[in-house]
Amino acid sequence: MKKWFLGILWMVLVFGCKEEEQPVQKVNFYETQLFKDVQLSSIFSDSKTFVDLVPKKEPAELEKEYLEQKGTQGFNLQTFVQENFADKSMESLVFESDTTKNMYEHISLMWDKLTRPPDTEIPHSSRIALPHNYIVPGGRFQEIYYWDSYFTLEGLLADGRDTIAKNMVANFSFLIDSIGFIPNGTRNYYRTRSQPPYYALMVDALAKKDQNLLLYYLPELSREYEFWMHGEDIAAPGKPFQHVVDMNGNMYLNRYWDKGDTPRPEAYKEDFKLASTLESDSQKKLLYKNLRSAAESGWDFSSRWYGPEGGLASTQTTSILPVDLNCLLYYMERTLYRACQLRGDLNAMNEFDKRSQLRKIAIQQYFWNEESGFYHDYNFEKDSITPKLTLAGVAPLFFHIADRNQAEKVKDVLMKSFLKEGGLVTTLEHTGQQWDAPNGWAPLQFMAVRGLLRYGYREEAIEIMKRWLALNEKVYANTGKMMEKYNVEDLSLLSGGGEYPTQDGFGWTNGVAISFKNILQRFENIK
Repeated sequence: MKKWFLGILWMVLVFGCKEEEQPVQKVNFYETQLFKDVQLSSIFSDSKTFVDLVPKKEPAELEKEYLEQKGTQGFNLQTFVQENFADKSMESLVFESDTTKNMYEHISLMWDKLTRPPDTEIPHSSRIALPHNYIVPGGRFQEIYYWDSYFTLEGLLADGRDTIAKNMVANFSFLIDSIGFIPNGTRNYYRTRSQPPYYALMVDALAKKDQNLLLYYLPELSREYEFWMHGEDIAAPGKPFQHVVDMNGNMYLNRYWDKGDTPRPEAYKEDFKLASTLESDSQKKLLYKNLRSAAESGWDFSSRWYGPEGGLASTQTTSILPVDLNCLLYYMERTLYRACQLRGDLNAMNEFDKRSQLRKIAIQQYFWNEESGFYHDYNFEKDSITPKLTLAGVAPLFFHIADRNQAEKVKDVLMKSFLKEGGLVTTLEHTGQQWDAPNGWAPLQFMAVRGLLRYGYREEAIEIMKRWLALNEKVYANTGKMMEKYNVEDLSLLSGGGEYPTQDGFGWTNGVAISFKNILQRFENIK
């Protein structure tokens, strides 16, 4: 036998018998002890801070080092985090307002400050990289958020920023194509849920200048719809599946639903402490899912989702069919109908026409309350409407689903109960939650105003716009900033409530302000 062969055989026998060094196994960073300990500590006042830091090593390797060092003499958790995580966040909004500019000139300048370039891939970062320029809301929110972006886009179009508006839609289309849906925001920890589905409205807003865009984005519109309707062949009366609730065997409605049943990574400490009062693991998991699902609604948090006992721990989002969500799905079905019409697909046209008409019937059947003269949410587990009045009840006007008599009654309730000195209040409940009184939010003002205008209530719409813009202008004059939300009841105070301080910037507030200004100017010209 040749010597070279014997040499190779010897090497195989000697080195092959040695124990191979096993590669570090991949782990979910949000399930590690390191992650939990940091989030439950007081290192960061805002739980979102840590999830946006970038680990310098593989999470499994960091976890191993942490467990080895934890409890040893002189170990300091904050020092460990500082040494092993990098802050790769974008430049914070440092912007000195030019006091010679009025609020609308300031907003036009702010678009560039809120614009971010295409993302580069950063190893271990939680950021989902986007291929086109985009607008962030501002403040702590340094990634795009789904439903925020529609109202931002309306402002961009009203301000002549068509290119960045198109890039926003291109980014959302990229997310649908690459992930299968549009997540809450462009962070990995948001991959378990979406947000109110405004993609069809964004596409339609662009298509006003080019109807062919409906056809161009038809594949993404279809995938978006499939995400929200996934499991309709599995759902049965009394047995909802994910977002889909089968009402009677041939009529489907939708709810908010998050895949997870653990504390939200970006609010781990808050969720964990809230659930610590519950006894069983099953109760805790149900609360976590309901909190996560409320976050998918965008209304995180509100008495809108409370059970009879009240309080945040009673949140029961997954039992509730939201009126605004189902109006959004109706609009998606009508948009798909129009897109299929452009393609000449008769079968698809008929299918989406049937679906939209059935949903319209269901919206009237389940959400309208003749006694209150308003649209409510519907608790399908209790087979009854929820008692609370919320501004979500304007959605059937915004999407032109209400009949004339219903629109009249909704208008009366808005002007009598919801209209305050600074605009429309979100709910009539004062709970300390940010999506309750005394706060008003730009997207809800926008939907109410557009809804009223659809039915010819110009005087009422003008009153709401003027009050809202006067409050925006007052706060801007005092602070030099546009806010995420406003206190519409006491104009001497800023808004409050929620898991974080009021943010400035602010994408959707800017968008709605510019839109309202343009609407009011058109009315002035008509006169």
